[in-house]
Amino acid sequence: MEIGPLPLHEWKVRKREMIINRIHILLHGIALLALFYYRATTLSRIIKTRQTPIIPYLLIFISELMLSFLWVLHRPSKWRPLKRTTYPQRLPQHQKLPRIDVFICTVDPSKEPSVEVMNTVLSAMALDYPPDKIAVYLSDDGGSYVTFQAMQEAWKFARLWIPFSRKYDLNLRCPEAYFKSAESVYGKNTVRSDFLDEQNEIKKKYDEFKGKLEKNSVNASSSVSRDHPPKIEVINSSTVDSNTEEMPLLVYVAREKRPSHPHHFKAGALNVLIRVSALISNAPYFLVLDCDHYCNDPTSARQAMCFYFDPKISAKLAWVQFPQSFHNMSEHDIYDGRLHYYERILIGLDGLRGPNMAGCNYYMKREVVYGPENIQIDVDLNKLEKFFGLSNEFIKSIYNIINKPNLLRDGKVSDELQEEIEFVASSTYDNQTEWGKEVGYRCFTVVEDGMTSFIFHCKGWISVWVDPARRCFMGSCTTSLNDVLVQQTRWSFGLMQIALSKFSPLIYGPLKMSLLQSMSYGAQTLDPLYVFPFYGLSLVPQICLLSGIPLYPKVSDPFFVVFVFIFLSAQLKFLHDIVSYGDPIRTWLYEQRVWMMKSGSCYIYATLNAFLDKIGLNEANFSLTNKDIDDEQAKRHQKGIYDFQVPAQLLAPLCSLYIVNVAAFFIGIARILCSQNWSEMFIQTFIPLFGIIVNYHLLEGMVFRQDKGRISSYVSLQSIAISTVILACGSLICTY
Repeated sequence: MEIGPLPLHEWKVRKREMIINRIHILLHGIALLALFYYRATTLSRIIKTRQTPIIPYLLIFISELMLSFLWVLHRPSKWRPLKRTTYPQRLPQHQKLPRIDVFICTVDPSKEPSVEVMNTVLSAMALDYPPDKIAVYLSDDGGSYVTFQAMQEAWKFARLWIPFSRKYDLNLRCPEAYFKSAESVYGKNTVRSDFLDEQNEIKKKYDEFKGKLEKNSVNASSSVSRDHPPKIEVINSSTVDSNTEEMPLLVYVAREKRPSHPHHFKAGALNVLIRVSALISNAPYFLVLDCDHYCNDPTSARQAMCFYFDPKISAKLAWVQFPQSFHNMSEHDIYDGRLHYYERILIGLDGLRGPNMAGCNYYMKREVVYGPENIQIDVDLNKLEKFFGLSNEFIKSIYNIINKPNLLRDGKVSDELQEEIEFVASSTYDNQTEWGKEVGYRCFTVVEDGMTSFIFHCKGWISVWVDPARRCFMGSCTTSLNDVLVQQTRWSFGLMQIALSKFSPLIYGPLKMSLLQSMSYGAQTLDPLYVFPFYGLSLVPQICLLSGIPLYPKVSDPFFVVFVFIFLSAQLKFLHDIVSYGDPIRTWLYEQRVWMMKSGSCYIYATLNAFLDKIGLNEANFSLTNKDIDDEQAKRHQKGIYDFQVPAQLLAPLCSLYIVNVAAFFIGIARILCSQNWSEMFIQTFIPLFGIIVNYHLLEGMVFRQDKGRISSYVSLQSIAISTVILACGSLICTY
């Protein structure tokens, strides 16, 4: 029997996790039905007898219904988790590999240090891929001369670094990470004296390179502009030598930005990169990276091609998503910087029709962003211009993806081509076109990756999640509570924008994709709604505890077991997910805290702003998280100490809730001891106790700590005042 070619990739269902997940769904679902039965029958009795105030009971019932609804929406991500393996060594020879463009986005060198950004650029240029088939584009939305000069210096150093990394087949090709790693000391080539001599020389040149970048970055903040013309330049040398011939293209892109024209944040930047690159290298695939995510494994491109070369899925495969990993993590991941909560979801989505884009670290097929339905051979030119704009050269490039690029390897750009490139990078090019609506990345939300993923999946495309043993990309995570809350507020606002739009997944999705996939997208976009049940469960039982109003069954009631089971079931399954993913048990506590902080703070402002934006009373605002690390904050992060240098509006809601729960618990306990009514109030006493224990870090920050990162006295006093108002007003609901 003839044996066919070996597969380029394999996948298998994680059966153990799948079985556990499905059993949990069944048992937890039955318990929820029992809870609803108890609530419905009890509510009916309350309405008839009027012995108990109905408003607090309705509020707690609505909170439980919303929690259960969101729980159901998240179940498809647990239904069929997969594990994929790639075999890049089985790919065809270099000449048969397709070209790849790399898109890197940066904005402000004062918040995204040039050294870090250029390391990302250098690692992308050094990918284990034919250099003549790689082009690296850096989008500088700030139009900063600091970033441009850094790229020129990076090109000079790359002429030494890339041949060195290829010559010795380095496994780590980000210079900063390489020289800090054991590989530079104990690597496979260290026995060779010529390697050590050359490495020492490269290290010396790298230190000089870093020194130049740091010197150029002195006035980084003042170099950023929000009003500048387009500037696109191919970075190259004045002479062509053997090193240059082995170099990928390196292109600096600063699109035109004017205060009078919307720039659409990262979605706008990526759309410009798509157009500019189409006129230069026009690769059929592109890789999207954040400026702080360097290539940790140079084989990522080959691993992605293992899927694109598979004839069974290549025609419908849109993107290949790799995980986000971080090199600046501490032993105590107190801010959930690893984002493993989201990774566990994406693994599950791979068992449906694939994960959504995660902002960066994915390889995309260029044809997908154009829309094959928009580029049929017989399409009228006027229609093409309506979709893609007035650049005939760009329209030609759409049909010439498989052909040679416009730009030769010497990097010289003709005046005519330069003019056309600047035209497609102008701030008005998108006007009266379908860019951002039917073409490219969708622009009406600040989470362009989630919206664009949803649209592409609705059009029938699929994606895959690849999580190799060696992480392919490493970035910098947020190391301060302020940046975490700002980042989560921005993401949540963008998700709510989608949920309130005509593309709301639970309405638009079922007509275009499977119900399970629609539910998964619905779960992500509606996550900010956790704010309502969170506040319901953080306030209503506590206020009723102070007034002696029972909301839960007695310990002797059979339904008491139902509530206990639901709580333990949820927490133990959460713990199982964490441990099975390889994280330590303490991660359960850290992720609980982050979820509560998001629900109690970020989701308030995100949901409110999304509703205001929907009616035209609020304009989307992109707040950039700071990648430049403060030494004191970094030390606290490494030690697992929370840094509460956070604006009062983000921190006060959390502290106020904590004070309410502390007051309710101790006053409630005193009343129970006096009345001997512990059986009826057991659950209502346990709820605030659970919140107090989990969020003990807030008590530390308000009372016990004296360092700079403590909660300020102003925030503490403000929170005391707010909690007093809450308790006073809350007593009113207990009378109805």
